[in-house]
Amino acid sequence: MGSSMGAAFAAAQTAVEAASAGAAIALLDAEERVVGWTRAAERLVGYAPADVVGRSAAVLLADGKDRAKASSFFEQGTARGRWSGFAKIRHRDGHRIDVRLCVQSLSGQDGRAQWVVSATDKATPPAWAADRAVPESLPGALHLPSRLPVGVVIRDTALRCIWVNDTQGFKDGIPISRRLGRRLPEAAPGTEAAKLEALMHQVLQSGVPELNVEYRTFLPAHAHRGRTLTASLFRLDDAQGRALGVCAVSVDVTDSRRARERLAILGEASKRIGTTLDVMQTGQELADLAVPLLADYVTVDLAESVPLGEEPLARLGLQGGRTPALRRAGLASIRQEAPDSLAARGEPVFVPPASPFTNVLRSGKSHFEPVLDTSPGTWLDHHDAVRAAIDDYTAHSLIVVPIHARGAVLGVAVFVRTHDRAPFEEDDLLLAEELVSWAALSLDNARQYARERSAALALQRHLLPHYATGGSAADVASRYLPADSHHGVGGDWFDVIQLPGARVALVVGDVVGHGINAAATMGQLRTAVRTLADMDMPPDELLTRLDEQVIRLAGAGADPGDPANATMAATCLYAVYDPATWCCTMARAGHPPPAIVDPHGDVTFARLPAGAPLGLGLVPFESVTVQLPEHTTLAFYTDGLIEDRNQDIDVGMDRLATVLAQRGLTLDELSSSVVETLPARAPSDDVTLLLARTRSLGPDQVASWQLPADPAVVSRARALATRRLAQWGLDHLSTSTELIVSELVTNAIRHSDGTIGLRLIQHEALTCEVYDTSNSHPRLRRPRTTDENGRGLALVSHLSRRWGTRNTPGGKLIWAEQQLTPSP
Repeated sequence: MGSSMGAAFAAAQTAVEAASAGAAIALLDAEERVVGWTRAAERLVGYAPADVVGRSAAVLLADGKDRAKASSFFEQGTARGRWSGFAKIRHRDGHRIDVRLCVQSLSGQDGRAQWVVSATDKATPPAWAADRAVPESLPGALHLPSRLPVGVVIRDTALRCIWVNDTQGFKDGIPISRRLGRRLPEAAPGTEAAKLEALMHQVLQSGVPELNVEYRTFLPAHAHRGRTLTASLFRLDDAQGRALGVCAVSVDVTDSRRARERLAILGEASKRIGTTLDVMQTGQELADLAVPLLADYVTVDLAESVPLGEEPLARLGLQGGRTPALRRAGLASIRQEAPDSLAARGEPVFVPPASPFTNVLRSGKSHFEPVLDTSPGTWLDHHDAVRAAIDDYTAHSLIVVPIHARGAVLGVAVFVRTHDRAPFEEDDLLLAEELVSWAALSLDNARQYARERSAALALQRHLLPHYATGGSAADVASRYLPADSHHGVGGDWFDVIQLPGARVALVVGDVVGHGINAAATMGQLRTAVRTLADMDMPPDELLTRLDEQVIRLAGAGADPGDPANATMAATCLYAVYDPATWCCTMARAGHPPPAIVDPHGDVTFARLPAGAPLGLGLVPFESVTVQLPEHTTLAFYTDGLIEDRNQDIDVGMDRLATVLAQRGLTLDELSSSVVETLPARAPSDDVTLLLARTRSLGPDQVASWQLPADPAVVSRARALATRRLAQWGLDHLSTSTELIVSELVTNAIRHSDGTIGLRLIQHEALTCEVYDTSNSHPRLRRPRTTDENGRGLALVSHLSRRWGTRNTPGGKLIWAEQQLTPSP
């Protein structure tokens, strides 16, 4: 499409240059004498008007053979009236010039013939020289086509038409009978004629030519579409150099102008269609571009599966006797609010069966109807609403183009003319198909992206917590906003993990990258964090293990032949809060620091060592422990919440702090308030926010004792535990708790050389914790019948719903957890 337009434009441009700007023009009478001479002719051969006017034109030909051919033409070519050939002209200084001569007859009022001769450099062929027919009577000459693309009009000093060739009438629609003897505004009244005549006056007065003046043809009012011409105006002088009149040479540039317009439209398509990865937006961009450049009314209807990213059908024809479901993605009209449309944008579209639209969907080929047939007996007989819309808005020309992409039909684009009286032409169909092809690629890319985005979102939502709870340690609320459709879903994740002893772990992470791979990697890391959290590691050690896991995952998924791809990166913030001690221990790996809002509304950002992102294995991670009063709010977030390409990150952090300082809001209200302050409604990166408002366990929920490492204190430990259970109303747990305390304290005394710690915590369960200074961890094993030891942990495991150990500063802690109410 683009190449054919370019060729047409180039050919027409050549004709313009050859026939006007580069032409030397002379006017001959019936006896071949020069009666008019232009300045361009004087520049070409060096002769002034006084040197040639009144003399035979043959004296200018340098070669005798050329003179003989010219004489032969004038003797026997008057009926034909046209001739073109190569010749040598003698310059005044004696050298010869190779030129192409174009000679054609002019009609005058008195019926006598005159001739206009134009000479151009031989190296610049006119566009019509492609006609290769060579008359035998004129060997070596180029025969002019019957309708030469150059129109010629000679006007006198009063600008009345005195000579004209027949081509001019074909071009501008003015018959010779109405033209001869009249000025142009008299033959064709209007602004175009007045503008041209004003330029003729200038040329007549100054002698300076006016080249390539564009004007519209003077066609009858009922004509559908006019033509566009360019005129070059030259003054003709007599022997004394006085003006005889004006010669106007016109060339039809309609095709080149249309080609130029179409190329401009295609250039606009490359900039305006497919600016986003949203299929509905792309459909609207196609409609907006086509109106009014190509049509008065355009719709773009897509199969309903396309916006969802689902696979389209190979053909969208009738399925089981039913028309496929389409949805309007694009709508544009020259009328405001498109009253000529039966469906609004985004609404389902009714596709009339047995209509051009279903035929296009079924065949995958365009429907071209330059004159829309609305007579009885057509498909419109069964669709009154469509017929009414056509009649109301005088739709008269129709193009329906299928939207193809990779062998599938995604929908149809409809182009209609109503206000523009000209029907669609074949070139309009080609342009419509070219525009739709351009949009189809963008639509298919958007559709595939929508499919991947939907899969990534589904995966991410499946992996993220559906209902996060902080148990007895904290109230929590969260928000997750995926990135806009252009950037794609990222790898943000958050989690709330309840730990033994009423503690809670809070984690937020961000995998570098977007798309389904980032979402899948996020799922792997979230699982790894949960596994490490179950091992009850402190935050710095957990991040170290997670860093190693990321490096292993990157190596496992990389191409062995391309070590550069063996890189995966993520950031993470991990914190553990203990409501019994009000202590929160945190560590981060390249992640933004958490915000801490105290009960009075003062906001600070925790001063934590930044750490390197996971997957780099660069520096060790460090934990920091802070004391948090009850009702302190912790804000964990990803960089999408505070970063903006147009602002410094400090601006985003200040904005976050300002919102978090609001008092009297619930966590859900505060989360919504934070998200609403985002500068962009569609963020370029995922936004994740996790808020946790701390609780505390009071003296009536926690009891702790320090005991010496002496076997004699075992009975005392049992008594202390039993007495506290009675105060809590948990006498039904006394027997099992006595056995658990006895076994854990005895084991701690056996392996510890310092103080023993015993703590009971009543929250959602009853937790018994025993601390000692040993670093050795007990192992549960199945004792043999003859073993005297090794049954203690088996007994603890049987009496509790779960148990475990964790490292503490200076030793270890063993815990066992029981349900508060007996199992049914």
